[in-house]
Amino acid sequence: MSVSGAPGPAGPVRAAIVGTGNIARYHVEALRALGRQVEVVAGVDVDEERLAAFADRHELPALFTDLGTMLREARPDLVHVCTPPGLHREQALACLRAGATALVEKPPALSLAEMDELAAAEGAEGPWFATVFQHRFGSGARRLQEVMATGVLGRPLVAICHTTWFREQEYFDVPWRGRWDTEGGGPTMGHGIHQIDLLVALLGEWTSVSALARQQARVMDTEDLSLAHVTFASGAVASVVNSVLSPREESYVRIDFEHATVELTHLYGYGDDDWRVTPAPGREEAVVNAWKAGESGVSSGHRAQFAHVVRALGEHRPPPVTSSDSARTMRLVAGIYASAFERRTITPADLAAGSPFHGRMDGSGPRW
Repeated sequence: MSVSGAPGPAGPVRAAIVGTGNIARYHVEALRALGRQVEVVAGVDVDEERLAAFADRHELPALFTDLGTMLREARPDLVHVCTPPGLHREQALACLRAGATALVEKPPALSLAEMDELAAAEGAEGPWFATVFQHRFGSGARRLQEVMATGVLGRPLVAICHTTWFREQEYFDVPWRGRWDTEGGGPTMGHGIHQIDLLVALLGEWTSVSALARQQARVMDTEDLSLAHVTFASGAVASVVNSVLSPREESYVRIDFEHATVELTHLYGYGDDDWRVTPAPGREEAVVNAWKAGESGVSSGHRAQFAHVVRALGEHRPPPVTSSDSARTMRLVAGIYASAFERRTITPADLAAGSPFHGRMDGSGPRW
């Protein structure tokens, strides 16, 4: 994809919000925090009362109950899709076809097939499709990538990626939640995907996964628990756990390198103080000095990613996290489900077009 020499938007990036539920508040507040780089020009929601309340609270200049009408009349450069997962594909495609870049909340789509369709709708020089995976953009994660690149940590050997959260049954009684056809999966897809994305961003391509998924306690169509063993191309191996059954909630990523252990413990977002580095004996000075020299001061909230998105669009280049990056993370999610249902080890090749798990995260249909 070449965007060399192509012009960016003349003036601030024009952004619109689609879906004005709870997550939309974080989007509009993060965009406004970027100042004159971006202008929030419109909001869209089929619920007129909710839309009016959101617009009043956040001073939106134009309101619409129809996405197509908004795209024609407001002509945004960037559309933040904050609706339930089952609507992401259709709404993102509408944005792309109207010439607007789509930035979509997780999960980006319901399947790998939908991801392929969205990537095909992008233009060589825009518009583009990107996913909100903000954990990549806190200074802790960026610092770790910088230090990894120096080689001071050595090879990654063992990793832990656990999203152990708690959701009561009432959470899944909302009609679109806990269903394969509207949410795409359970905690593996809808909760742990942020931690999985961070793990993939740090460790790169995965080569095999062996997993199980269960309905342990909640009543719904999807799993409420999954456990996986993942092998990466580097040779590193990882334990990945996704749960909505855990009263002591925690998000935890740990990577044991040859020369240090790096840990991140948080819940829904992290700051610099949530990271811990433990050097191996004899490596203290080199590891500590490299860590101290890295980026700092940026939490992993939406603002961190949106700053990169707006800057990229201003320079007319694909914004992070790109469709190909998103697909890599989604492929691991699909691999976890495929292994759990097929009861065998899965490789990326097993998820190619034509595979039942390419078209649906539960394969050809319900398996419980």
